[in-house]
Amino acid sequence: MFQKMKDFFSEYQPSGKLEYIVAGLGNPGAKYEMTRHNAGFMAADALAGRAGVRLDRLKFKSSCNDCMIGGHRALLMKPSTFMNLSGQAVCEAMQFYKIPPERTLILYDDITLEPGKLRVRRRGSDGGHNGMKNIIYLSGSDQFPRVRLGVGKKPHPDYDLADWVLSRFTPDELRQLANAIERCTDAVELILGGNIAEAMNRYNGA
Repeated sequence: MFQKMKDFFSEYQPSGKLEYIVAGLGNPGAKYEMTRHNAGFMAADALAGRAGVRLDRLKFKSSCNDCMIGGHRALLMKPSTFMNLSGQAVCEAMQFYKIPPERTLILYDDITLEPGKLRVRRRGSDGGHNGMKNIIYLSGSDQFPRVRLGVGKKPHPDYDLADWVLSRFTPDELRQLANAIERCTDAVELILGGNIAEAMNRYNGA
């Protein structure tokens, strides 16, 4: 499977049509709405709102739609595979459009950052995040740019991690996250415009 993925990446030629994929990670269903693990979904919804589209197409195991972000045509998607299998949706879309990892931007939660904080990276390991781990595993690449949204650390070391990421934000945390998501949408526009260094300088730690 890895060889097949690498083959279509090496053959990629920009078509002048769809240039990027932007995937916000989370878990589908009302049970998981507004939980910490769904920060990526919330960011994707904010991008859709700014672009004037609804993520109402059911394709690539996701809710998605084509839109313009930062002057570039992108597929904006929210995988419906549940977090730990996010790579199934993302890699299916990548293969269909022949979009390489370098043009596939992932938005997801980070428990090492406080609510309201962002971290933009060009590439890197999964950092222990199961959604990112599955994407890297199925694609065979860690060259995905990403924006991580802070959701806060566990209240104490013995707190179950799964319980923490599936817990809901406090009202104050939601206000902080809303501000971060607004900055995240600005960062995504910069990244798709080829200005990831500027996005990193402007938003990392902000």
